Amino acid sequence: MARAPLLQLSGISLTFGGDPVFDELDLVVHPGDRVALVGRNGSGKSTLMKVMAGLVEPDRGVRVVPPGVSVGYMEQDPDLAGFATLGDYAASCLPEGEEYKVPMVAEGLKFNPETPVATASGGERRRAALAKLMAEAPELMLLDEPTNHLDIQAIEWLEEELKGTRTAFVLISHDRAFLRALTRATLWIDRGQVRRRESGFDGFEEWRETIWAEEDDARHKLDRKIKAEAKWAVEGISARRKRNQGRVRALAELRAERGSQIRRQGTAALELESGTQSGKRVIEATGIAKIFGDKTIVQDFDLRVLRGDRVAFVGPNGVGKTTLLKMLIGELAPDAGSIKLGTNLEIAVFDQARARLDPNATLWDSLTNDPLMAVSGSSDQVMVRGVPKHVVGYLKDFLFDERQARAPVRSLSGGEKARLLLAKLMALPSNLLIMDEPTNDLDVETLDLLQDILGEYDGTVLLVSHDRDFIDRIATSTIALEGKGRASVYPGGWSDYVTQRVLTTDSVTFDNVKGSKAPDPVKPAAKADGLTFTERKRLEALPALIEKLEAEIGKLSDFLSDPAMFTKEPVKFRKGGEALSERQAQLAACEEEWMALAERA
Repeated sequence: MARAPLLQLSGISLTFGGDPVFDELDLVVHPGDRVALVGRNGSGKSTLMKVMAGLVEPDRGVRVVPPGVSVGYMEQDPDLAGFATLGDYAASCLPEGEEYKVPMVAEGLKFNPETPVATASGGERRRAALAKLMAEAPELMLLDEPTNHLDIQAIEWLEEELKGTRTAFVLISHDRAFLRALTRATLWIDRGQVRRRESGFDGFEEWRETIWAEEDDARHKLDRKIKAEAKWAVEGISARRKRNQGRVRALAELRAERGSQIRRQGTAALELESGTQSGKRVIEATGIAKIFGDKTIVQDFDLRVLRGDRVAFVGPNGVGKTTLLKMLIGELAPDAGSIKLGTNLEIAVFDQARARLDPNATLWDSLTNDPLMAVSGSSDQVMVRGVPKHVVGYLKDFLFDERQARAPVRSLSGGEKARLLLAKLMALPSNLLIMDEPTNDLDVETLDLLQDILGEYDGTVLLVSHDRDFIDRIATSTIALEGKGRASVYPGGWSDYVTQRVLTTDSVTFDNVKGSKAPDPVKPAAKADGLTFTERKRLEALPALIEKLEAEIGKLSDFLSDPAMFTKEPVKFRKGGEALSERQAQLAACEEEWMALAERA
């Protein structure tokens, strides 16, 4: 017998500023669904998710959630007013006795629940919002860009948690690897219409292109029919006017149908122009070191970057990736060693902190008042790679309409802010491009285009990112910062780094790796150990999962060891006992799986 839906939207229509966002939209989410919600920046993904959460009231239509079903939403900008610490906020809706869940989730997401709300960064606030949702474990989770501000380790932890949950979820993310690993169905928002595909994100782009090709074919047929009917109307109507008024009305209906079709939004006109060619050697670092207080960022690190290299920097949040990047381009001096920059360098920087964007300035002023883009004596033009261009025309290249030109930057979505920053970056000629977390909030189509132009760029690229797929597509080498001053250089992207780290004993311990002395590339044998690639990855991941479960069991055992707990706090005691039994069962299953895989290997 089919189970009732967790959420149903029927006939939803919503208008913002005169433009319809959705019209007569229908949508159903079933128990166990793992859904990717995809679409262009500005297509209404976050708005639809807020309608699903009951936070935005549609103009028309019905939202139905069966009695007893809980729907949880991860807020992009959570309101923490009235809470002393991030942990207080994350635990605020938990039933009595389940507060222990927050520190467990916080450990995986890598934030401290004791952090005061007053001093918490935007990233920490978002991680607290995600921890709150994960700890509450509603029947349906609505996750809007949950991987933003997470490092790769935390993303992989979250990925494993969501793989193991029975909770249904709808997920917005720009991270292809994350979407491919988790989703089983796809909701695609396109021009106010939502299409559902009973398959995960993998293959979405081919499906989208097929639908667009069918649309184009149907549009061309309609255009030909209108042209033929219009010709008849001019040449043949006069002789049989009364008899053919129905055909005239049909022509009007065809024209109305064609006029009602909404044009697809184009892609942003991203373009990079290399400046004067740099010297062959772009950066040479020898024996550099940097220490802040008792924290060592790098020690005795060597690196050579040549013209045309694409170098990715990876590692946990706070390990020092941006600090190392600033040293390499001369913004920050090392404590020891030397850094030599090549000749004729023209550096352009994409800053993850969006420091070049004044939230109170309009988009127009943000461009025309930028000293690097301003055109002397003009208030409506910007200098784009040496050529004056009208500010509105340049904004349209990045998918902003004329009305947005006079809107404040603070009114933009995260993806729109990223596009505006790209507009500033790409107006300048350069031969060394510094990109610090460029992928946050960008839609998949813009990421595709950014990847293409970086591939064609004649200059050199230094990239900090937590997007594994983007690193794989861009990087020719990867610098992994592992903490305690250890940094190692690996040829290739993220997947190459992971493979070499797994297959090379020295790189597993990192004890004997110094600076850029990368291990020799090793080609993995195809199922030489009797395991598939996925099974090898699972075998590698299980020890950490077993260790995590053992730690949780220890905490719960300590919690239940108080002899007075049963009588004083019976609810907490019962909840803790249930959680302990659940984790003990999970531990036994993981240990059995590890033994089976290890024996086959």
